[in-house]
Amino acid sequence: MRAEESKPPGKLVFPSKKGDVTFDHPAHLARVKDDCTICHEKLWPQSTKVPLSSSSGCVTCHTAGGKAFEMKGNCDKCHPVAGAKIEAR
Repeated sequence: MRAEESKPPGKLVFPSKKGDVTFDHPAHLARVKDDCTICHEKLWPQSTKVPLSSSSGCVTCHTAGGKAFEMKGNCDKCHPVAGAKIEAR
């Protein structure tokens, strides 16, 4: 982890036309057994200051036969219904 970011972020919210995506960083970190290199830097910059530009990193695991649920047909798992609010957990 970089010096300016001594602690990983909690939940991050990324704006999206299909409904903002709330990314549960601690849950994803637990799934990779605290190995930040699984996603950083090859899929995502390791900085909370850099906005998410696309879902290209998501599809690495969220694809048919991937490590997590497939994105296709599961939009509502990440994108809330238009106008709905995501409750903090």
